[in-house]
Amino acid sequence: MESESGHVPDSRLEKRTGSAFLNKVLEISQMFILGTDTGIGKTFVTAGLVRALRRMGAPAAAMKPIASGIEATGLYADIEALRAASELGADQINLYRFAPPIAPHRAAQLAGVDIVLPPIVERHTALAARFRPLLVEGVGGVAVPLSNSLMQLDLVRALKVPTLLVVGLKLGCINHALLSAAAISAHGLQLGGWIGNAVDPQMLERDASVEAIARRIGVDCLGTISYQPEETEFDLLVARWRERFAPAQ
Repeated sequence: MESESGHVPDSRLEKRTGSAFLNKVLEISQMFILGTDTGIGKTFVTAGLVRALRRMGAPAAAMKPIASGIEATGLYADIEALRAASELGADQINLYRFAPPIAPHRAAQLAGVDIVLPPIVERHTALAARFRPLLVEGVGGVAVPLSNSLMQLDLVRALKVPTLLVVGLKLGCINHALLSAAAISAHGLQLGGWIGNAVDPQMLERDASVEAIARRIGVDCLGTISYQPEETEFDLLVARWRERFAPAQ
């Protein structure tokens, strides 16, 4: 029996880490991680999934093509988190990074840079040949412009990968989740599922909000991540990933 925090007994996880299970996970070769907003834990969830996949023996990695917002240390926290999980260099993970913590299209304008898709597609193709699954983390929320002519969802379309939506569980999350799912669908893209991330430990009626989203969003939920979770919660998410989204044999 799973606990309310999402933990599962080790015996259940052991059944999900054999070679047959790993082969099923590897059939899901790529996924684009989108979020309902900025600051809702896309990087946290992406890095956690990569660590869980690598623990089971999958050659997983993650990239974040576009990032904005530099730390006082001079580093980009999101890129560093994915670098640590994936064991890749920052320049392998990321192509466009900007110091101001602002929308990427404006950050690019201020830097005199044009964000274009071909270099990202080329880097994605190269990494996808080496790592499986390869997770691609987006920037900001779903409907984020990359330039005057490009939206983030244009990048998803160019990469030809399904999406996974991280929902920041806080006040307003029902609206954010359903609007995000609608935007993905309106662009003719595949939403493979969603994950709830408890970013606000004081949120009232969190379970009721999760249920409201689940009833209306139209795709499966891999599960929810508690505030300050243990690593076994990510193991469980990967197990549900295989069970719900891998192709049937």
